[in-house]
Amino acid sequence: MATDDFFRARLDGMVDPQHPLAVLARRLPWSQIETSLAPLFARKARLGKSRDDADMFGPTLVVAAGGVSRAGRPRLPIRLMVALLYLKHAFNESDESLVERWSENVVWQLFSGMEYYQSKLPCDATQIGRFRRVLGEAGVEQLLKTTIEAAVAMKAVKSVELERVIVDSTVQEKAIAHPTDSRLLEVARAKIAQLAKRAGLQLKKTHEREGRTLRRRAGGYAHAKQFKRLRQVVRRQRTILGVLLREVQRKMTTLAQAVQDQLKPWLQRAEQIRSQRPQDKNKLYALHAPEVECIGKGKARKPYEFGVKVSLAVAHKSGLIVGARSFPGNPFDGHTLAAQLEQTGVLLQDIGVAPKVAVVDLGYRGVDKEIAPVELIHRGKYKSLNKEQRRWLKRRQAIEPTIGHTKHDHRMDRCWLKGSEGDALHAVLCAAGFNIRWLMRALWRQLQAGGLRHISLVLFALWAGLMVGAMALLGGPMAHQKAWRHQFAP
Repeated sequence: MATDDFFRARLDGMVDPQHPLAVLARRLPWSQIETSLAPLFARKARLGKSRDDADMFGPTLVVAAGGVSRAGRPRLPIRLMVALLYLKHAFNESDESLVERWSENVVWQLFSGMEYYQSKLPCDATQIGRFRRVLGEAGVEQLLKTTIEAAVAMKAVKSVELERVIVDSTVQEKAIAHPTDSRLLEVARAKIAQLAKRAGLQLKKTHEREGRTLRRRAGGYAHAKQFKRLRQVVRRQRTILGVLLREVQRKMTTLAQAVQDQLKPWLQRAEQIRSQRPQDKNKLYALHAPEVECIGKGKARKPYEFGVKVSLAVAHKSGLIVGARSFPGNPFDGHTLAAQLEQTGVLLQDIGVAPKVAVVDLGYRGVDKEIAPVELIHRGKYKSLNKEQRRWLKRRQAIEPTIGHTKHDHRMDRCWLKGSEGDALHAVLCAAGFNIRWLMRALWRQLQAGGLRHISLVLFALWAGLMVGAMALLGGPMAHQKAWRHQFAP
């Protein structure tokens, strides 16, 4: 049969079939992933618009542009987009660098379901973000769940091992600059002036030159530890921001209601930045990211981190991540444990297991009733623990390197996605990327063990053949000697 790809080499002939990523491409249940995610991308029916029409019976009311539309470009394959998300977090790539590296890597293209090598980009980098938003938190949890089920199916981990988990929390920092009063005030002033100009408001003065000068002076005074002068500069910055806000509020009444609705959230945030003080609660640390919180974890090198609290649950013995969830509002660690174990139970329900033992640190004390019947083990119960439970407690620190690798190798150290929903999606995808690399290492160990087993079998066969040959050489004369002795025996 004639084909356009007759003279092109197939990817499965260009790639080592024992490459861990190539093996993983054959082991992952891609059809199951596509079936579970397909309803999210189905074309939805539109209500349409009512309009007056006339027919042979007179005026009538009809609905136009209703139903399911087939117009538009076909969607990209779900497997391709899911593979791109896996590769992005498994190899710590941005959306832009991911598509560029994909076009040069034949193993990545084989993992994505391609049959022939293509040098063009798989998609525009912005399409990855839109695909991620459509997935939502439930969709990315399905991707994490698939990696856990694949590990059990490949016998890289036993299902009973997932009944005992280690839980700990960390901070997923947001992609914002370090918040200082001087910088926040200047950013708010510049943003309000920009929005007013875009809306068509004529301001008396935007204080642009003075704002830049004050910002530069504040940095110099802070560096020289001249805090009295610094306070004077910050006070002046608050004054000019208040002047600008009041002028915009007076003049915005002449604008359309839709434009006013767009301006009000930014005016409220700028007013909060102007009025907040160091000892206030629920402060605003970034104008464009109001969901950011100040979290102190007791670290000497970094007393405060600005982002959202994330809880991770890993298998006690193997270190596979079986749960990842963000918790806005900076709750107490113990108050996050029940929700984390609930998510872990949902991810493990198709395997037929549920967490029964949770090994934690002292930050999770006093929540035994909330997580019942799950058994809680921490250092505060050491005297009441038996010998086996004390041995389990010794592996509590095993989650710390997992958190470190998830941050430095899988992009959890800095979240660039928008809003609280972006924080939730990013945390789960980072855990899925960690599990992909975990599966690759497990496959590599299996391949190495299989090669060593094959070599040992060959050596055993050679040794057995040599022994049989030696016995045959020695057995002949000995048999004749025994027969001669039996014949001439007295």
